[in-house]
Amino acid sequence: MAGKEDEKQERDELADSLNDLFTNLSTMIKGDLQGTNNLLELLEKMNLRVAEEYKGFGDVASGLRVFVEQLKAKSGSFDEYVQQIDAIEQQVTEFEAVISMLDKYVSLLESKVQPYYQVPPS
Repeated sequence: MAGKEDEKQERDELADSLNDLFTNLSTMIKGDLQGTNNLLELLEKMNLRVAEEYKGFGDVASGLRVFVEQLKAKSGSFDEYVQQIDAIEQQVTEFEAVISMLDKYVSLLESKVQPYYQVPPS
């Protein structure tokens, strides 16, 4: 009888140990799942916040796109004036070259005439 009682007591201790093991394992898994759940909730809140923020950026980007299109339309009307300004700039460059040549020619003439034309001292 004592053998059966010892065997029964060992089974009860084994059952209690296994019960404690499964209870602790269940608690650990529940805690891990709760931590994962908390992280997912945090991630969801962050995603909602970012979505709200980027929604405003989308509106701004849309407004900027319309503004850029308007500027392109306006700048198209300036192309004619830009071409005229470029043509004037080219003419000024050529005119400066002609003036430089004339200046050198006048300097040469002055140097040739200088010896013949002297102002008498007063």
